[in-house]
Amino acid sequence: MSKTVVGSFHDHHAADQAVHDLEHQGVSDKNISVVARHDGHTEKGHPTGHGTHDLSSGIGWGSAAGGAVGLLASAGALAIPGVGPILAMGPLAATLTGAAAGGLVGAFMDYGIPRQESQHLEEDVKKGRMLVLVKADDDQVDKTKQLLQHRGAHDIYVH
Repeated sequence: MSKTVVGSFHDHHAADQAVHDLEHQGVSDKNISVVARHDGHTEKGHPTGHGTHDLSSGIGWGSAAGGAVGLLASAGALAIPGVGPILAMGPLAATLTGAAAGGLVGAFMDYGIPRQESQHLEEDVKKGRMLVLVKADDDQVDKTKQLLQHRGAHDIYVH
């Protein structure tokens, strides 16, 4: 049986490194999703005004490093009510495509995340944080949590 491990990152580079580490450990990209707010900036390092950088500012380093987060550039922005435009990749992206009416909370709930945690995750995205979601077998959950924590995830949930 698999579970979803979710980590919320302040630093997009750290999230990219976590995705790279997961892939290096043999986690299929079909089991990794990434979601982040997209404020429309494309200049590398352009601040969002919240003391962080929007995801598109990291697309350059993600692509240059070969990181999976760089793939978000090809994912396209989705307009989510109450959140604004976001970028997403991985299996959750398909769920988010249908989230226009229900917002991120509904998409996360459809993905198996309880309402209260879904609301918290939506707030993280609104604040400019990047989410990394990993489908992991029961025997890989602890290792996945440790990896996300080691790379700087500040909130980690398991469902």
